[in-house]
Amino acid sequence: MSVLIDDSITIYEALENIKNGKYVMPAFQRQYVWSMEQIEKLWDSILLDYPIATFLFWHVDDDNVSWDTYFCNFLSEVTFDSRKQADSVNYELSSINVNLTDTAVLDGQQRLTSLFLSLYGQAYIRQKHARKKIAGGTVVKLLIELNKNRLAVDEEEYNSKKFDIRFAERIGKLSPTQFEVKNILGPQFREDSTREQAIEKAIVNVPPESKEYARGILNQLYRKIFVEKLIRYTKIKDMKQDDALEMFVRFNSGGKALKKHEITMSILEAYWPSAKTEFGKVLEGPYAGFGTDFIVRAALMLYGDVVKSNINKQIAEDLKNHWQEFKKALRNLETVLKSMKIEVSRFANSWNVLLPIIYFIYYNPEYEKNLEGIRAYLVRAVLFTYFQSGTTSKLQQMKSSINSYNYEITVDMMENQISDLRVTDGKIDDILNAEKGSRVAGEVLYFLGLDWINKNYKYEQDHLHPDERFNRTNPVSVPMEEWNKWRSNRNRLPNLHLLEGRQNASKNDMRLVDYYNDMNDEQKAVFRKEALIPDGVSLELEHFGEFYEKRKALLMDKIRQLLG
Repeated sequence: MSVLIDDSITIYEALENIKNGKYVMPAFQRQYVWSMEQIEKLWDSILLDYPIATFLFWHVDDDNVSWDTYFCNFLSEVTFDSRKQADSVNYELSSINVNLTDTAVLDGQQRLTSLFLSLYGQAYIRQKHARKKIAGGTVVKLLIELNKNRLAVDEEEYNSKKFDIRFAERIGKLSPTQFEVKNILGPQFREDSTREQAIEKAIVNVPPESKEYARGILNQLYRKIFVEKLIRYTKIKDMKQDDALEMFVRFNSGGKALKKHEITMSILEAYWPSAKTEFGKVLEGPYAGFGTDFIVRAALMLYGDVVKSNINKQIAEDLKNHWQEFKKALRNLETVLKSMKIEVSRFANSWNVLLPIIYFIYYNPEYEKNLEGIRAYLVRAVLFTYFQSGTTSKLQQMKSSINSYNYEITVDMMENQISDLRVTDGKIDDILNAEKGSRVAGEVLYFLGLDWINKNYKYEQDHLHPDERFNRTNPVSVPMEEWNKWRSNRNRLPNLHLLEGRQNASKNDMRLVDYYNDMNDEQKAVFRKEALIPDGVSLELEHFGEFYEKRKALLMDKIRQLLG
């Protein structure tokens, strides 16, 4: 049973605890993300007597952490970019000695890090065109203006700073009436016997009319750091790491600043510190652009509950311990798709469709005996937009069905167990009615063209009979009712094909018959094959109705073959 202890300490005591290694952060904490302005406003709030919220601490000892539980030390320096945003820097992971370290910060990391950097650390700013990988930059210092006549604050603006406290870049050109905030830590300010003399020395250049103002600021700064117990915290004792993780997620998942994938990666790294590095090695080459969510969702598919979408210690350890098998499954997936002339990179933004195949490949060493089942599933899932909604429940449905079919993906399984993947006349009609620019139209044309598509070329959906020809007022001798029907069909699949970008630009709005007649016999044969032009049909616009229906029938047969 966890025990809650409420207490408070001074800012100085908290920062000394950080400096001496008594306070650390759990490895699942996120990166430091505060900007210069946020740090400045934190100090402004402190000097204005505003509360800076409660902190949540976790008492750690030999009973609730193991030797392989990792923590992070607080940052002692940070680099801000030219927009004054902190660079994303990973904290260094390390194990702890519980005889020295007894507290991990669950909530309040950004505030404590900001205070520690302000008083004990060093800040830099990286110039606009400097490379991010180069550490450091121009030194900046946190200063407060002591001359009230030089204040550069807008008291009328809502949520603006009331004290002129800011980071300064031009250290050599500081005003003699600016005070560096971290100098308040000097022993002459801490001792009662020397503080008054130290303050008078610090304000020697302040005009007489501002000296009282300056004394007030420095005394206030002293009290806020050394006297008042502003770090109000709740410390939780007798709590295991899994519970600490759960509490961290509860505290952070509701806000905008911390996204779910950041929490997930933090949790993974708590149990597997090199997870992000290992993920990075996978997410390049064919899998570039897939993102860490792809690996996390695949791990949930393989080792956990994909519906609950919660990474826990067991799933993290399963992924870590079976990482080589996991990577092998991804390599095998790439090989399988290549054998079908399909590039895995095509699914960088729609990778959910690949997860059941990964599951099948991972758990069935004889997966190569059923490539037709894989192909039928993939084409159906894409063309029927299977994962358009209810993704996690459908992944779980696929997982259960594959299990019940002895770790196989088969046409029989889809026809009998998964109605959304069953082939029906209505679904084929929906595909045939797909319009130019739609994803379904693009995907079916892609699958129909796998035998000739060159992966090095960029293809575009193009009208066979140009759209521009239908924008005229009935240029052919057909009844108006028929002409209106043709116009409504002009953007649908039976009048679409894939054309390489440069060819599409040259074709433009040429009549189909003219475009065709400009070709030699060899080019005509290739065009008819690639564009799936029915035999014995006129390419004249006057015969569009017959062309449309015959090509629709041909496409229907081809699509049925694709769907297995």
